[in-house]
Amino acid sequence: MSNNQTILIVNADDFGRSRGVNRGVAMTHECGIVTSASLMVRRSGADEAAAYGALHPRLSIGLHLDLGEWIYREGSWEAVEEVPGPVVDEIHRQLAQFRKLVGREPTHIDSHQHVHRDQAVGSVLADVARGLRIPLRACDSRVRYCGDFYGQTATGQGLPDSISVSALLDVLATLTPGVTEISCHPGLETDQDLPYGIERSAEVQALCDPRVRAAINARDIWLWSFADLALNPSAAFDGVS
Repeated sequence: MSNNQTILIVNADDFGRSRGVNRGVAMTHECGIVTSASLMVRRSGADEAAAYGALHPRLSIGLHLDLGEWIYREGSWEAVEEVPGPVVDEIHRQLAQFRKLVGREPTHIDSHQHVHRDQAVGSVLADVARGLRIPLRACDSRVRYCGDFYGQTATGQGLPDSISVSALLDVLATLTPGVTEISCHPGLETDQDLPYGIERSAEVQALCDPRVRAAINARDIWLWSFADLALNPSAAFDGVS
């Protein structure tokens, strides 16, 4: 691989959350630019998601650590669900469930609502990722993380322009040589889901728009999955120690 090559991994979070999310991930993988997905093993669609992955091996699947759900209300984040028990035990329980569902190790790890930004959670996940020799989102020198394609503010206010075709084209225009991961959250018939519902179908439209694929081709951007990254362990981007 040339050090000057621009490489993009497009990862769909929340795979397995519901049938609607699974449909969105499937559509954006088959008709759009999604190359990887992160599986929520606790959710109702996990079995279906794992079965889809078995039939579509080009979609690399990682673990989306799921410790609960938080919604921004009246000036603060409120937990509407939290997984009980020690975090370390839950991480290893979800990893074991992933292996049971998928039949192999995850190709990467990230977390629902970025809970691994918490130092305690992040340190455990970092150890797990190092042991498996796989990337942990925003913590691996080989992969630059870009979270700009997202339809809400940090306090849950809608940002529909940020998940438009135009916004996605703008993100593509900023890519530089090396490997970049863009996260996304596609879904179909998920408008009533909280805290991120109506935005999912808008993401599907943008991720499947032919103008996006045309821009990727015109800019000579290579679409990779995390499995492709594992086959090219020397890949890295400039400026990261």
